[in-house]
Amino acid sequence: MTLYLWYFIVLGGPVLLGAIIAFDMMKRRQSAKLNNRPQAMKKLCPAE
Repeated sequence: MTLYLWYFIVLGGPVLLGAIIAFDMMKRRQSAKLNNRPQAMKKLCPAE
């Protein structure tokens, strides 16, 4: 039983992390579209 739990943690961890990262990137892309500025410009000029 604990063996399956370890497989779930080891295999499910990176998948869950990847899903969270993909979701975060998607949200950032949408907010960049709303601001109508590329992400590189945001990093160069954060004050604006």
